[in-house]
Amino acid sequence: MADAAPALSTFVRPRWLTAPVVIGGFIAAFWIIVALTVQWWPIDDPILSVGMRLAPPDGAHWIGTDRLGRDVLARTLHGAQYSLPIALAVIASAVAIGATLGAVGGFLGGAADAVVMRLVDITLSFPAILLAMAVTASMGPSLRNATIAMIIVWWPNYARLMRAQVLAVKEREHVEAAVAAGAGGARVLVKHILPLCWSPVLINATMDFGQVVLLAASLSFIGLGASPPTPEWGQMISEGARNFYQWWIAFGPGMAILSVALGFNFLGDGLRDILDPRTQ
Repeated sequence: MADAAPALSTFVRPRWLTAPVVIGGFIAAFWIIVALTVQWWPIDDPILSVGMRLAPPDGAHWIGTDRLGRDVLARTLHGAQYSLPIALAVIASAVAIGATLGAVGGFLGGAADAVVMRLVDITLSFPAILLAMAVTASMGPSLRNATIAMIIVWWPNYARLMRAQVLAVKEREHVEAAVAAGAGGARVLVKHILPLCWSPVLINATMDFGQVVLLAASLSFIGLGASPPTPEWGQMISEGARNFYQWWIAFGPGMAILSVALGFNFLGDGLRDILDPRTQ
């Protein structure tokens, strides 16, 4: 026991293990578990009427009911099954497309880099929400088309970020040594450059997760995403706007979007402290 006390006293909490990171991790884990398991929870059906119309919060319905008598809390929890997978699909696809094009353009330079960057400039010249609205409207309102539109909006961010990283890393000595040793271009890019470029991309992807959830909700809010009776957060807030004085209808999905955005922003800050040695 005498030896245990000094050992315990020398424990140092990691610098990145802060209260926001813990809170963000808890929030993200909660919503991920909800999205994966809510269909088995003993809660009200999110589609069927279960009570009085526009009933305020009470013991039976903690966040009240909507204009069709559906439980707002149940619909909010089931909404995670739509919003989170959409955000994951958008982020994963945008990273795959953007990082690939940005890495190839930055490494090859010349015409390839010029083509990629002109596509990036053209896409980023439009406000994200307006471009997403235009693309979704041209293909027809649906969650699938909204997801495609958001991928088109989001990939240029990762292309520009990955290109900047590749341009910085490919000038380092170990890359020049690999080229002098006879390594091919593809091997140099994959083995010697890309492993040092992923940290900012992963951090940015984590912090963008909440922004994608918000954009998806915005498209559904204006009628270009989910359609009734889908319990998607943006569509629920749109219904709450039509019943302004029944504040509880929009309260549940609004708090869900807020918590997801804050949670993943906190996680992104913690991930940056872990992966960026300059913060240590």
